[in-house]
Amino acid sequence: MAAPQELYAAIRDEASSVLIGNEDIVERLTISLLTDGHVLLEGIPGVAKTTIANLFARALGLDFQRIQMTPDLLPADVTGTNVYRENIGEFQLQRGPVFGNVIVADEINRATPKTQSALLEAMQERQVTIEGKTLSLPEPFLVIATQNPIEMDGTFGLPEAQRDRFQFKLTVDLPDRDEEAAILDRFTKDPSLTSTSIDSVIESGDVEEAKATVTEVHIAQPVRSYLLDIIEATRENEYVEHGASPRAGITTLRAAQAHASIDGREYVVPDDIKQLAADALSHRLVLSTNAELSNVTPREIIEEVLDSVAAPDADEVLDTLEAPEVEA
Repeated sequence: MAAPQELYAAIRDEASSVLIGNEDIVERLTISLLTDGHVLLEGIPGVAKTTIANLFARALGLDFQRIQMTPDLLPADVTGTNVYRENIGEFQLQRGPVFGNVIVADEINRATPKTQSALLEAMQERQVTIEGKTLSLPEPFLVIATQNPIEMDGTFGLPEAQRDRFQFKLTVDLPDRDEEAAILDRFTKDPSLTSTSIDSVIESGDVEEAKATVTEVHIAQPVRSYLLDIIEATRENEYVEHGASPRAGITTLRAAQAHASIDGREYVVPDDIKQLAADALSHRLVLSTNAELSNVTPREIIEEVLDSVAAPDADEVLDTLEAPEVEA
């Protein structure tokens, strides 16, 4: 199993033995895994944010580490430190929980900015520096941070530089009535059901092969131009102080490749960009005071941008598959 489409289907089906709904969250997590991205999950307590991350890691058979972010947490508690071993009379490196494949930073906005920044190097460079020594992190490496939008006392909002490291910001919503009824039925029949109840369904090496497949997905020039138009429109919007960054364009384009591959295509279409834009761009916008006074949200701005930017015709995209593009 090396095809991204098969990999996602296997993860989704295995996770669904515990999880009800939230298939779009699992899809976005798979996209981030295949494109070296990271995910910020936002939702009220009890909507299964941590459970989703745990299920995802277990279905992949990856090392899962959870860090409970609190105001008294220190950077060394995340990255690790050198510890003196009296029995041997020397210091030894004690690696922190960041040395895992899937890292869940639970309630990340409860940690101080100093501790939050300990994740910056790890997320961007896939390495950490401990007392002057740089250490590589394992592959694959995915950070899933959670935050609660309704309890703001004693929290520290993520700065723009930190938010820009996340490929997606996803909202885990409350289930509808039918889904909640199914949840009640499932956990009434099997009260012991937890995220540990599922098995690994991915073979060793499948993730790296699937990642290689994603990089080969064709991106036509009209699609690239369409994304650039969207990025530019976020910077020119009247409610935005600072629009999407170049990093936002890169990660969104890579995500579109993975989205296309999961959908069984070897080429990106404008709809891949459209479906991902709100999750990939909204958290990166710095809104103006006018936006706050007008109660305009980042997602509303992205929706307005998508409505105002014309997408290329499907025929224009498909024509590039028949005639390879010539580099200038």
